Amino acid sequence: MTPAPPDPVSHVEVRSGAYHDSVTLMQISRTVSTQPGVSAALVAMATPLNLQMLSDMDLPAPPDPSPNQLVVAIRASDQGALDDALASLASAFAARAKPSPSGFGAPAASRTIGAAARRVDATLALVSTPGSVAGADAADALDAGLDVMLFSDNVSLHQEIALKTTAAERGLLVMGPDCGTAVVAGVGLGFANVVRPGPVGIVAASGTGAQHLMTLLDGVDVGVRHCLGVGGRDLSAEVAGRSTLRALDLLAADPAIEVIAVVSKPPAAQTADAVRAHADRLGRPVVFALLGPGQPDITAAASTVAAAAGVAWREPADHPAATPARGHGRYLRGLFAGGTLCDEAMLIASASLGDIASNIPLSPSGVLDEAMSSRGHTMIDFGDDALTVGRPHPMIDGSLRIDRLHREARDPDVGALLLDVVLGHGAHPDPAAELAPAIAAARSVRDLPVLVSLVGTRDDPQDLTRQADELCQAGAHVFMSNAAATRAAVALLDGTR
Repeated sequence: MTPAPPDPVSHVEVRSGAYHDSVTLMQISRTVSTQPGVSAALVAMATPLNLQMLSDMDLPAPPDPSPNQLVVAIRASDQGALDDALASLASAFAARAKPSPSGFGAPAASRTIGAAARRVDATLALVSTPGSVAGADAADALDAGLDVMLFSDNVSLHQEIALKTTAAERGLLVMGPDCGTAVVAGVGLGFANVVRPGPVGIVAASGTGAQHLMTLLDGVDVGVRHCLGVGGRDLSAEVAGRSTLRALDLLAADPAIEVIAVVSKPPAAQTADAVRAHADRLGRPVVFALLGPGQPDITAAASTVAAAAGVAWREPADHPAATPARGHGRYLRGLFAGGTLCDEAMLIASASLGDIASNIPLSPSGVLDEAMSSRGHTMIDFGDDALTVGRPHPMIDGSLRIDRLHREARDPDVGALLLDVVLGHGAHPDPAAELAPAIAAARSVRDLPVLVSLVGTRDDPQDLTRQADELCQAGAHVFMSNAAATRAAVALLDGTR
């Protein structure tokens, strides 16, 4: 008689004085959750949203924790697996630990950005504290005379406007909130690809849109000096481009910048007009990739930037596993880690296919229900804030998207699947390793075309060529251009409509 398996064991603890930024915690959570025998893991600050996530995972919440404390919660198949997971957790934290001053007379750690700024020769503060306090930390940095990269999300619109108004009065720049990508003097911050230095300056109201533009330019040997992320709301009617205007002035004042590019999610019309008028007065070539109907896509904008920099454009290569067969279904389904890449794909596809349903729709008629059930042509941004509450961003952990991929593959109405894969520092160390088996499994169900837009450079740590090869071997058709991948997917459906 086979003995019954042991009951699962759980471990929940709170650690004080152990704040870590969200990207670090996402990566550590994923490391722990992939350990053998671990069925659930959460390593996060004890915010209300993360405590709700504990409840959703059927793990007990610690009594009265503070949002400034770290909560560690793990459920494993047995005590041995739990011990191994805790050892993995300790190793992950140790690998990220930095030496601190010690010994007699060592200075105490600074408790505010302003205090830290008085002790070092800094010009930029990177704020990645919880959204409830990030606005105050950013204001402290501005008071200290620092430019700010505000990586944190869930900062209110009112706070964003106030911070950016103060920055403009003081001749400073606020990048963000929710600024996930930046390059300052050739140094990548946040989610960043490895790009060569060069004469281009970028203003980006978009994270993955900026990454895609930089990787396309790197592919034709055009380097980037600065990429100033301003946050996805900056070109809204309410924020009115406050940081975009300041960033344009900063780039125009840099003699090493020869060409400026502005990339954005679909902006408010009046704000876009104001930004274009401001750019006209800079006396420097400015190329726009403001996504919207009738506007250039990111690949087209990259070709214009290259030409302005005096470099011949080469269309990004694709890597076909084989010529994709036409799908038998009628509908296109897009599963994206990057919100701007999802926006771009919807704009291109809707011109031929009509309405696209989404959790970030182009129009109110396209809003998906709360369960995000696909209907007709559907594209989902898995990096949207609502889907990253208490869990790693899909650029770090693609499990949620992979589950949806399997579900879409079983739907006979699906004629093609469109995915993005974003490389670079901060992203999953080997995304093809988790995505390629899922693609192969989906294609084993039926001969379903799978098209992937791969955003990366030859110097990214994941090895661009190897990632493309592994995805192709799984049966995907891989493109270096998101626009080209989308147009190829639409073309595959033309014969079924």
